[in-house]
Amino acid sequence: MTDIDSTDRAEAHRAEMKRVQAEHRARMKTKQKAERGLLAVHTGDGKGKSTAAFGTIIRALGWGRSVGVVQFIKGTWKTGENEFFKRFPDLLTFKRMGDGFTWDTQDREQDIRAARAAWDEAQQMFTGGDYDLVVLDELNIALRYEYLDAGEVVEALAGRHPRTTVIVTGRDAPAALIESADLVTEMTKVKHPFDAGIKAASGFDY
Repeated sequence: MTDIDSTDRAEAHRAEMKRVQAEHRARMKTKQKAERGLLAVHTGDGKGKSTAAFGTIIRALGWGRSVGVVQFIKGTWKTGENEFFKRFPDLLTFKRMGDGFTWDTQDREQDIRAARAAWDEAQQMFTGGDYDLVVLDELNIALRYEYLDAGEVVEALAGRHPRTTVIVTGRDAPAALIESADLVTEMTKVKHPFDAGIKAASGFDY
């Protein structure tokens, strides 16, 4: 490649990037800031739904925002995220409300009681006005097994405090929740180490 060819390519690239930049700025001028907190849903059968929510928590903490977390289903087993978030007691409230995975309890009535207790805690968080961000981790699992009524949940989330953004995680999000959300991300599994016989690892999976 000659110096002339290299110069032409550089100029063409610069012109293209200026065009892209101008288009982006024009689009941004048509947008406006949200007047209230958003409702986001992370669903799908792929790994990363809770992980993405925890990443957003870190971003919020970086800005000094107040965060509340209610974990449905997962129970009290030790996780890296819980250990990490203990370092921010002034900004983050972390409630682990579940009794464990549904196949651990094998008691539907107990699971319903645990889900209801977690939901009561969650509603206080997202309606009270004390939090900028509330994460309802694995709430979708409680909805899938009908431990909670999806219609009730969607209605309550619509009445969240204007200050508060809510992220709901878990596979099989109900259609009504997806319809009401501002942001829906579906994680798609392409490969997973568990399918190859590899157990979950601390520091990566939990």
